[in-house]
Amino acid sequence: MAALRTYSVRGTCRILLMSTSIYKTTAQVTIFSTIEKTLSFIYRIALSRMIGAEGLGIYQIALSVFSVLLTAASSGVPVTVSRLITKQNALGNTAGRSAVVTAGIVSTLIFTVPAVALIFGGQRIFGLLFSDRRCLEVFLIILPGLIITSIYSVMRGAFWGDRQFMPYSLIELAEDALMVGLGCILVAGAAGAADGARRAAIAVFVSYVFSFIVSLLWYFKKGGRLVNPKSQLKPLLSSSLPVTAMRTSTSLLNSLVAVLMPFLLVKMCGLTDSEAVSLYGVAAGMAVPILFIPSSLIGSIAVVLAPELSENFYKNRTDMLKQDVEKSLKAAILIALTIIPVLFALGQSVGEVLFGESLSGEIVKNCCFILLPMCLSMITNTILNSMNREKETLIYYFCGAAATLICIAALTPLIGVYSYVAGLAASFVITAALNMRLLKKLCPGIKIAGYSARGIFACAMSCAFGHMLMGILENYLMPLPRLTVCGVLLAAFVATAFLLLKTYSLEPAKHALKRRIASRKARQKN
Repeated sequence: MAALRTYSVRGTCRILLMSTSIYKTTAQVTIFSTIEKTLSFIYRIALSRMIGAEGLGIYQIALSVFSVLLTAASSGVPVTVSRLITKQNALGNTAGRSAVVTAGIVSTLIFTVPAVALIFGGQRIFGLLFSDRRCLEVFLIILPGLIITSIYSVMRGAFWGDRQFMPYSLIELAEDALMVGLGCILVAGAAGAADGARRAAIAVFVSYVFSFIVSLLWYFKKGGRLVNPKSQLKPLLSSSLPVTAMRTSTSLLNSLVAVLMPFLLVKMCGLTDSEAVSLYGVAAGMAVPILFIPSSLIGSIAVVLAPELSENFYKNRTDMLKQDVEKSLKAAILIALTIIPVLFALGQSVGEVLFGESLSGEIVKNCCFILLPMCLSMITNTILNSMNREKETLIYYFCGAAATLICIAALTPLIGVYSYVAGLAASFVITAALNMRLLKKLCPGIKIAGYSARGIFACAMSCAFGHMLMGILENYLMPLPRLTVCGVLLAAFVATAFLLLKTYSLEPAKHALKRRIASRKARQKN
C-alpha cells in the first residue's frame, strides 16, 4: 500500500508539474504571437500610408495568390511532422525522428520545385490570373520563397514535436520584425505605388530566407540529421494530405464566398455592385476578423498541447490522454465564454471607434455567440489530428463547408450579408458536433457538461451586466471613454463571475509564484 501511495503521489506531482509547464509555455507562445500580430498590424498601417491604397492592393493581391500556393504546398506538414516526431520520440527511435524531418522536406520539394519552375516558365499563361501586370511582377519576387518557406514549415513542425517552443517563437518574431523593419526602410524610398509594392515583396522574401537559414542552423546544431526518408514518407503523406486538402479548400472556399456573396447581394437584394462589395467588405474585412480573435489563443494552445496529446496517445496513457483532452476542451470553452460578453457589450462601440462603421459593430454584437462552436471546432480538430484522425476531420470539414454555401445561397434574400456569418456558424456547429461525437468514442468518459453549464451561466450574467452598464454609460460618456470604462468594469465582473462558478483556478499561478520566490531565495543564499 505504501508503494501504491508513493506511486500515486509521484504521478500527481508529475501531472501538476506538466500542467504548470503547459500553462507557462502556452502563455509564452501567446505573448510572442500577440507581438507578431501587433507588428503586422502596425506594418499594414505604415504600408497604407507610404504606398497608398493602390500599392497596398497590388501587394495584397500578389500575396494572396502566393498564400494559396503555400497552403497547398505545406499547410498540413507542420502538424503531421510534429505528431510523427512525437511518435518516434515515444518509441525511442532517433533515426525515425530524422527520417520524419527528411520526409517532410522531400514532400514539400516534390510540389514546390516543379510549381515554381512551371510558373516562371509559363509567366504569360499564369499572368492571366492577374488583371494587373504589376501584381504578377510582385508575385514573381516572392515566388522563390515558396520553396524555402515550405522547408521552414517542416522545421517548425520539428520544433513543435521536440517541444522547442522558445526557439520557434523567437524565429517567428525575428522573421516578422525583419520584414517590418526592412520593409519600412525599402518602401520609404519608393518611386510610386508599384515600386513600393515590389520593395515590400523583397522584404517578405528576405524574411523567408532568414527564417529558413536560422531554423536549419538550429536543427543541425541540436543534432538533427538528414537520412533516408523512405520509412516515413508514406505515413507523412497519408496524414498531411487530408490536412493540406482541408486548409487549401478553406482558402478556395473563402475566394468563392468573396465572389458569390456580392453577386447574391446584387441579384437577390437589389444592391448596386459597389454597395454589395462594400457590404461584404464590412462583414468579411471588419466584423469577422474581430470575431476570430480567439483563434490566436486557440492556436497557441494547439501548438503546445499537440505533442503532449500525441505522446500520450502513442504510449497508451489513457488516463493522461483523457485529462489532456478535457483540459483542452475546457480551455477552449473558457476562452469563448469569457470573450462573448465583451464583444456583446462593446462590439457596437468597437466597430464605430476602430472602423467608423456602425454595421461592423452591429454584426460583432449580434453574432458573437458563434465563438463557442468556433473554438470547440478548432480545438477538437487539433486533438483529433494529434490522434491520427485527419481523414475524418477532412470529411467533417466538407460537411461544414457545404452548410456554409447552403446558408449563403438560401438566407441572403432573407437576412442579407448576415447569411455569411450564419454560414460560418452552421459550419462550426456541424464540425464541432461531429468532432465531439468521434472524440467521445476515442476517449470515453470525457466530462465537460457540468463545466459548460457553469460557464454558460457565468457568460449569460456577464452579458446582462455588460449590456446594462453600456446602456447607463451611453448617457454620460463619449464613445472612447465609454468603451474604456465599460471594458475595465466588465473584465472585472467576468473574471469574478467565472472564478466564483469555478470555471478556472488561480492555483497554477500561485504554485508558479511560490516556486519563483523559493528559487530567488535559494539564489540569494548561494
